[in-house]
Amino acid sequence: MENLQLLMGGVQTLASHPTAILLSVFGVAVGILIGALPGLTATMGVAILLPFTFGMDPVSGLLMISGVFFGGVYGGSVTAILLKIPGTPAAAATALDGYALTQQGKAGVALGVATLSSFIGGTISVLFLIFMAPILAGIALKFSASESFALAVFGLSIIASISSGSMVKGLIAGFLGLLVASIGLDPMGGFPRFTGGYTELFSVPFIPVMIGLFAAAEAFKAMGESEVLKKTTVRIGRILPNWQEFRGLIWTLLRSAGLGTLIGVVPGAGSDIAAYVAYNEAKRFSRNPDNFGKGEMAGISACESGANACTGGALLTMMTLGIPGDAVTAVMMGALTLQGLQPGPLLFKDHGDLVFTLFAGMLFCYIMLLVLGLGSLRFIGKLLTMPKSVLTPFILVLCIVGTYAINNSIFDIGIMLAAGIVGYFMQRWDFPASPVVLALIMGPMAEANFRRALSLSDGSYDFLWTRPITAGLLLLALITLLLPIIRQWRKGQEGGAGREVKV
Repeated sequence: MENLQLLMGGVQTLASHPTAILLSVFGVAVGILIGALPGLTATMGVAILLPFTFGMDPVSGLLMISGVFFGGVYGGSVTAILLKIPGTPAAAATALDGYALTQQGKAGVALGVATLSSFIGGTISVLFLIFMAPILAGIALKFSASESFALAVFGLSIIASISSGSMVKGLIAGFLGLLVASIGLDPMGGFPRFTGGYTELFSVPFIPVMIGLFAAAEAFKAMGESEVLKKTTVRIGRILPNWQEFRGLIWTLLRSAGLGTLIGVVPGAGSDIAAYVAYNEAKRFSRNPDNFGKGEMAGISACESGANACTGGALLTMMTLGIPGDAVTAVMMGALTLQGLQPGPLLFKDHGDLVFTLFAGMLFCYIMLLVLGLGSLRFIGKLLTMPKSVLTPFILVLCIVGTYAINNSIFDIGIMLAAGIVGYFMQRWDFPASPVVLALIMGPMAEANFRRALSLSDGSYDFLWTRPITAGLLLLALITLLLPIIRQWRKGQEGGAGREVKV
């Protein structure tokens, strides 16, 4: 009941912020467009707009970023259904049945079901966030330095989960992030480390690094590609499904929303995993599983509901524990920091009114996603033929202008471009960028709290095993690191002796 009252207060506060409302709408619209254009991800969109939140009031800036996040996850379904070109990784599952429906002349209804499912799944996840976040934050408020250190180590162990392909490459990327995070002022002594005499490096400009890794790197990659999206002459037709069609999807929607929210809570999982898990469960519970992949509405509904429900779950761990649920929320942590807000339990204690205003705004963002999504479906296809020769320079200009706007620093632009070049080669050699960002955020937290806990225990390391929560989190971190290795070892055993195990 208390949470409901706080939420109503947040609605009233939001109603008195017309700028925040307009920027929410703008963020959702930009997110849908970015998600619909193949190669542009929600992570990239958030990274590009992040520096433009500098100078905004926290509600306006954070809601614009949230709108890009939500719209970006949904937008990928448009090209997946119309062209069988997933705009985002999560939309690859949507393409399985979406494009088949387009070939059957049901593109409009497929897009309508995707929009409604995204709205319902995302709204359910935000409601879960609203009612569970204060409880989780209350538990986390009891953490001391040792528990905070263990929590940061657990956050770093998630590198094993978000390292698609080779875990070794993910760990190397994470180690690179820790090296960069060590640059700056010592957290206890205050003396400069590895700055090379540059005062600009007293505090690592991790926001320019994130913009470079996620946005500029994509632009550099696009420079080497000359492809232009194929034009589509698909007739959209009727958009909204009739009641008979929608009624058969309700249980699929609710089940997928629950699965997506829970998967989002697991750090490192992401909306693509949520989409595929929801799709698999929808097929398993279906009376006609053989229809999946041939144009099944339940397949689209499950994927979009699950993928968008992942957003609220990912935000839950980021806002309450300071552990990003996925790559997008890792960048969103930078948005909070830019506003002078520290993700974690103190965010709810010190800025409770602001948090519930954001929650109210997130619900509004999903309402606008429904409105803008349904309203733009007949026109957005025309934008899908934009050549990369126009799009790529525009992205680079936004990266440069946005980076400079943070501190009015040419030095930061150099950092961003250097990070972009590193990110480009990381993509070419299949090194994930997310572990670098995770290490930049969690590394200083782990170091500062470990040294603080060591000081409080008079130099004794016994706090690592005598405090139950600390020991439990460290054990959980160890399990998180070992599970992928065990899983790969088992696959190697099943593949037969002599087969090389890829770690």
